[in-house]
Amino acid sequence: MSLILDGKALSEKIREEIRQEIEGYLSKGFRPPTLAVILVGDDPASQVYVANKEKACHKVGIRSLSYRLPQNTTTQELLELIAQLNADEEVDGILVQLPLPSHINQQEVILSISPKKDVDGFHPENMGRLVARMEDGFIPCTPLGIDLLLNHYGIELKGKDVVIVGAGFIVGRPLSLLMLWRDATVSVCHIYTKDISEYTKRADILISATGVPKLIKSHMVKEGAVVVDVGISKVNGKILGDVDFEEVKEKAYAITPVPGGVGPMTVTALLLNTLKAYKKRIKA
Repeated sequence: MSLILDGKALSEKIREEIRQEIEGYLSKGFRPPTLAVILVGDDPASQVYVANKEKACHKVGIRSLSYRLPQNTTTQELLELIAQLNADEEVDGILVQLPLPSHINQQEVILSISPKKDVDGFHPENMGRLVARMEDGFIPCTPLGIDLLLNHYGIELKGKDVVIVGAGFIVGRPLSLLMLWRDATVSVCHIYTKDISEYTKRADILISATGVPKLIKSHMVKEGAVVVDVGISKVNGKILGDVDFEEVKEKAYAITPVPGGVGPMTVTALLLNTLKAYKKRIKA
């Protein structure tokens, strides 16, 4: 039986530390950290994610400003709201829930957020800082959450073969850079990779972020590997990850559950990024 990498338990520990740190600032007369969350449209999954983020903010003492915009919001209307939030001295972080409706220019929206308030870490300036290994930028939340989880459980990355399945903008690409920070040897597989299992079978640490339920089977995993499941899908009312958990847990040294693994860590990383932005602003 594998070691279960419990993101829920670690999140609770880190969030309590964040709450105490914020309480310390408030006791000295500082204002609370403030995160503006923008949701465009009525995508059910996005609504759940945003509600979870707002609830987490409330519990640690971060003030959450919620902007729920209709599906027919234009790119220009969204850019005008972001410009207002960029100029607001009491707003520390801005989060635009992705994906956006198809008629909105997502790249233009990401570029419009001030890099100093880009707590999602998607602005090219923050991505560039990740490439340059500059720790003063914001690391995207899911990669940061995975890094914190692996570090907490003492999973050594230096010199290890890390295989990431999924080359997306939100997880795969920034995560590959972060793993290089940790001196791992990184392979990134995607839809055009000829034989994914040829890569996954030699991975010391296998991370899957595709959203394809039960894509990763036992025969694709090396004995004693660490398996991190980023995917989340709903099939017949049941939440499933990319990894066939019941099969793979018998072979892996350690594995993340779905739910309760990477998901809570992603939200916790957002709280950490918001606190980081806040501390920079009140000390500026």
